[in-house]
Amino acid sequence: MLWGGHAGSLELRSDGGATRLTARFPYGRETEIAAGRHEVIAPRAFRDRIEAGEDIHLLAGHDFNRPLASRNAGNLTLADGDDALVIEARIDGGTSWARDFLAAHESGLIRGLSPGFRVRPGGERIERRGDGILRTIASAELFEVSAVTRPAYPEAQIEARNWQPVGEVAARVVAHHLNRWRL
Repeated sequence: MLWGGHAGSLELRSDGGATRLTARFPYGRETEIAAGRHEVIAPRAFRDRIEAGEDIHLLAGHDFNRPLASRNAGNLTLADGDDALVIEARIDGGTSWARDFLAAHESGLIRGLSPGFRVRPGGERIERRGDGILRTIASAELFEVSAVTRPAYPEAQIEARNWQPVGEVAARVVAHHLNRWRL
């Protein structure tokens, strides 16, 4: 399986105990993945598994032992468009790795987004460019998308917005933070 990040954005927002994640993974951006080796993921390159309803995971660091959401669990949706792959997930803090991911993201330590995929036979085109090559991925099997510290693509950054809770939600957040230090 190949891992590759790509220019994208990720938004996290708290919503009644779970965190809502929204991400856009834009297509058609060229990235240098190694000296002289450039890569582009073509529009709708991941469409086959997405449209077939196959299970795809949102992971912490490409680790299938640290899932944050999945289609089969019902807390991950993917929409493959002509300009971007749109990812929406609901992450609850029920696992230690989900809490670790949320804390690391909040601290600014995890800002990358990276897909885990396998290129289908005939799904790529390789062109010589001077001393280098350009690989265009037109068809790939997407298995997972990961939040990572260092994406293979420098443009693959995630961002979050802070949302100020109000009313009953604010009271629950304050109570939770105060009670977590009690024995």
